[in-house]
Amino acid sequence: MNAVYALELDGSEPLSATAVKAVGALCDRTEDGTGPPVVALHVTGAPRDGWADDLDVMLVTKWERALRRLERLPAATVAVARGDCGGTALEAFLAADVRVAFPDTRLLLPRDASATWPGMAGYRLVRLAGIARIRKALLFGRTIEAAEALALGVVDELTDDPAAALAVIAELAGGLSGKEVAIRRQLMFDAATTGFEDALGAHLAACDRALRQAAGAGEEAS
Repeated sequence: MNAVYALELDGSEPLSATAVKAVGALCDRTEDGTGPPVVALHVTGAPRDGWADDLDVMLVTKWERALRRLERLPAATVAVARGDCGGTALEAFLAADVRVAFPDTRLLLPRDASATWPGMAGYRLVRLAGIARIRKALLFGRTIEAAEALALGVVDELTDDPAAALAVIAELAGGLSGKEVAIRRQLMFDAATTGFEDALGAHLAACDRALRQAAGAGEEAS
């Protein structure tokens, strides 16, 4: 199988510069072509009380930028969650193309005495599930059980055998261009917020690129 657990994240650990560097290093390897064609993340753990006591907005900004790089990688990304999953684990999980979970998984939005954490996990949950179906989790920190996450589309598959699920994704992505996968992903993201006329140019440019690549491959074959 081409995919491996390229990175493990423990959401019970507070956000740190180490976590930011780990995600950045993974992105570096993938972007320079030395990483696997399918990037896999293994995530578990949820924050304890007081997890945000030593955070500052600069570190949070660096983390969100690292996740945005992860979300735009020129490779298919798969995240596997197990057990309670919150904090950095949940945020990285939601940034993946394909999200697989063990049946015992619970998605948890961190909260303190005043409110839930207002990070980009909430944004990604709304994009995946819609406002109405995710409202109680975002506003009140209600736990999302695995079966509900599957029904909401936040999780793509529940399984006790993540290796088999990863093998399927590796087979689907096998032979595909990572750069082209990234382009298709961006077109998909834009479809949710961009009108037809504004989206048309980007799609036509991608079609032109695909046609030129096919023509070039045909010339080489002949």
